[in-house]
Amino acid sequence: MLTLLIALFATTVAAPVLLRVIGRPAFGILAIVPAVGFGWMVSLFNRGVFRDGGEIVAAFQWMPSTHLNLEFRLDALAALFSLIILGVGALVLFYCWGYFDQNPRRLAKFAAELTMFATVMYGLVISDNFLLMYVFWELTSVLSYLLVSYYGERASSRRAAIQALLITSFGGLAMLVGINLLGAQTGIWKLSEISQFADLEATTGISVAIVLIMLGALTKSAQAPWHFWLPGAMAAPTPVSAYLHSAAMVKAGIYLVARLAPDLAAVQTWHLVVLTTGCATMLLGGWMALKQRDLKLILAYGTVSQLGFITAVIGIGSREATMAGLALTFGHSLFKATLFMVVGAIDHATGTRDIRKLSGLGKKEPIIAILAIVSAASMAGIPPLFGFVAKEAALEAVLHEELLTGMPGKITLVVLVVGSILTMAYSLYFLHGAFATKGDVEDVDDKGYSPVVREMHDIVPTMWLSPLVLTICTVVFGMFPAWFSGAFNDYLGVRFPAVDKQELKLWHGVTVPLILTVVIVAAGAVMFWQRDLVRRAQPERPALGDADAVWDNLLSALRTLSLRLTASTQRGSLTINLAVIFATLMVVQLAYLILGESNSIRMILWDSTWQGIVVIIMVAMAVFATLQNNRLSALVMVGLTGYSLAMIFALHGAPDLALTQALVETIVMVIFMLVLRKMPTEVEPRTDDNRLRAWLSIGVGLSVTIVGMTAMSARVAEPISKDMPDLAYEIGHGRNTVNVLLVDLRAADTFGEILVLVIAATGVASLIFGTGKFGRASRRPTLSTTKARWLAAGVATETEQNRSIMVDVVTRILFPSMMLLSVYFFFSGHNAPGGGFAGGLVAALAFSLRYLAGGREEIEEALPVDPAKLLGTGVMISFIAVVTPMFFGYPPLISNYVTLELPLIGEFDVPSALVFDAGVYVIVIGLIMHVLTSMGAYLDREEDLRKERARDRARELQEKNLKRRGKQARLRQARQEERAGFATAGSTAVGTTTLDTRDATKEGND
Repeated sequence: MLTLLIALFATTVAAPVLLRVIGRPAFGILAIVPAVGFGWMVSLFNRGVFRDGGEIVAAFQWMPSTHLNLEFRLDALAALFSLIILGVGALVLFYCWGYFDQNPRRLAKFAAELTMFATVMYGLVISDNFLLMYVFWELTSVLSYLLVSYYGERASSRRAAIQALLITSFGGLAMLVGINLLGAQTGIWKLSEISQFADLEATTGISVAIVLIMLGALTKSAQAPWHFWLPGAMAAPTPVSAYLHSAAMVKAGIYLVARLAPDLAAVQTWHLVVLTTGCATMLLGGWMALKQRDLKLILAYGTVSQLGFITAVIGIGSREATMAGLALTFGHSLFKATLFMVVGAIDHATGTRDIRKLSGLGKKEPIIAILAIVSAASMAGIPPLFGFVAKEAALEAVLHEELLTGMPGKITLVVLVVGSILTMAYSLYFLHGAFATKGDVEDVDDKGYSPVVREMHDIVPTMWLSPLVLTICTVVFGMFPAWFSGAFNDYLGVRFPAVDKQELKLWHGVTVPLILTVVIVAAGAVMFWQRDLVRRAQPERPALGDADAVWDNLLSALRTLSLRLTASTQRGSLTINLAVIFATLMVVQLAYLILGESNSIRMILWDSTWQGIVVIIMVAMAVFATLQNNRLSALVMVGLTGYSLAMIFALHGAPDLALTQALVETIVMVIFMLVLRKMPTEVEPRTDDNRLRAWLSIGVGLSVTIVGMTAMSARVAEPISKDMPDLAYEIGHGRNTVNVLLVDLRAADTFGEILVLVIAATGVASLIFGTGKFGRASRRPTLSTTKARWLAAGVATETEQNRSIMVDVVTRILFPSMMLLSVYFFFSGHNAPGGGFAGGLVAALAFSLRYLAGGREEIEEALPVDPAKLLGTGVMISFIAVVTPMFFGYPPLISNYVTLELPLIGEFDVPSALVFDAGVYVIVIGLIMHVLTSMGAYLDREEDLRKERARDRARELQEKNLKRRGKQARLRQARQEERAGFATAGSTAVGTTTLDTRDATKEGND
């Protein structure tokens, strides 16, 4: 079972490579895996694996407290739907070989998406855990979106893909709420446990849960009023329509109904929802199919009608109805996938699907016509085809159904008969529109061929072999349906053990269902014969409104509401946004405390006088910071509040928190300094009244203090923190409780947080660099100097030559000490204050010091490694620590330790969590280096380039001025020569000089 799932996933991975290397024949290779899986499923039924409740089960514990275990179960029902998924999937993949006559790059992605869809559909039907099934459920929606949008350059494809995604995802989210509500009400989180529902009392909560779960199933199966996404999805390539929208994806909802119906049918809500929706959808789809002019749309609305038929029958929940519903499901997959592939062949060969342009196709392509006639006859319920067997079983089941006594049963039977008449009518309508020789088509020649049929190319065998296989199955299983009966009874015998077996037969004698079949065929034929009368009876505008237009109007209304809501709440002012947030924080908390139950508040001002002194300093610095006009002074005062908080931690006996707070505050001040140097020194004085801001800050501070005191006073149990030191030593073998929590007991949280740090670092760099690349070449650190100096960077520029020698000396002395201290913090953190985070901060501060002392050249010499590579290395190290225990049969993040002994030091323990902490250490350094590289070195480089451009512009201007002065000097000289020439020369010389003067004058003007 799981081997097949892995094989399908491997096929998905290999699909793009095969398409690029081999080309379109790779589709035939990809079809091998689902075809082998189909054969394996058939062998399981033939060997009787599923008889008497046989099943294949696999389970893996993962977050059992949240019911997210990976639990798989292949029983008879899952295997039946796997036959459809794998069998039709293999044939559609083979069909793609002939359908696509080119191999663009997106075809490789398409192949991967199509095989991935088969994978997740198989995963969906074998999932036993409700939540795991939901994951696969939503993946089908995402993959459907990707497949429908294959022609992404077309607006119609993009619209159809988004529409299908939104509707099915909306239903999926409703189903998720229903799953959680059902689990909370009944404790049922597995599909195999749903049989326990019979022993539970149907409450309002359970009824609501069932409705929500069914909403997901009905939207996925395109039931009214959510049916319109399926015809819209016909914008996808025909293989997608043949697989997703006739045999696989839409069957997900049918599968869920079939799985739940036998147990949930006892709830009144079930039949009210399922039968009403299914019957309405059957009539709506059949009527709409008769209005279409596109062959795919005729089949699409026919699919909607057939899905309503199947939902109504299989949703009844009895053994006979389930048998009939399963037969309808398989019959529909056989004939509808065939018809879609036939339409794809027609479209491929003629270039159109418009029935008003097709004439004489049946005579020119008899093979395709025969396949379509047989499949359409099965859809209409004509004997001896499997569609007839399934439809007779459905009519028989509804006719004698005890669960639908009285009017519900009669109404359901009438709807099924009327819907079947419509099915017969649109089946004939489809065949006539596609293959008949019609006189009302323009430019028909003597043979009855329309222009598109006359000029069509031949249909290659790869396009009719797959529908041929399905058509043969339709005929064979229609005459010999015993194999399906046996497979269905393997499932039904477990779900309905007290009921005798039922067999599917081609001939039951002259019965009421047979008479109804004759009536259906005759009435449908008459309806097609009088199709002009039917067309006049159909209004141009749908009587119940256009669901597609309603959807567009709904999206437009939601978009308008969103814009207005955003415009009213997000005014573009950070001050207003923060004021709203803080006011909400204050009002909601105080209102709850006033209206809720009151608790006695116990507050001790301080444990020691030093704490009071520190608090007074914090308050004073906070107040003074608001009164400063100098940005640097305000930054220093805000920083003092942070350092005071570190002192509070230290006085409370938390040196680890105090150390971390002090280091974070220092690095934050460095970052602020990098930002402030690009801003004006002074803050422009505010002219408005600040009293509202002051009262708001007082109110927020007061409310937060009251809520904090109330929360602390409300504690009634012993805090777990008292046991944390013992747990840290026993489980993590460390005496520093904080560090053991971060890298061992709660390491999953830490792993998520360091990923956030990596994302934040990348975001900061992206904001600074914009669309440019922010990576840089990495190399090993080297000393490239030829003479002694205090720092590694050179002193080539005037600014570097003028930097303080004292700063260089202090940096040279402190840097090795700080790096050594960071290493000490890293190794000592498991048992003493420190850890990977604190050690990384100390190292980052050391590099920041070198940057502040020597500029960007110094930081590039100090650590010439791309910060992005540091971040990636840190994540990889932490990830290795996360997954390594799994290779030894342990859950992820389980730690262990070894005891080592060194001379003069003695025994000491080395925990495996040290590897995880090493990843944190590297990530912190990479984060700060990213900040220094982007907010520091990059901005420095930009500033230098700006100054250099300014100098170049000044130099160019100076050169232009010099040239202008030179031209003016030459002009003056020419005029002087002219005056001298007039005095001494004759008339000829005067003319020559005048000409030269004019040239000089022109040059000066230029």
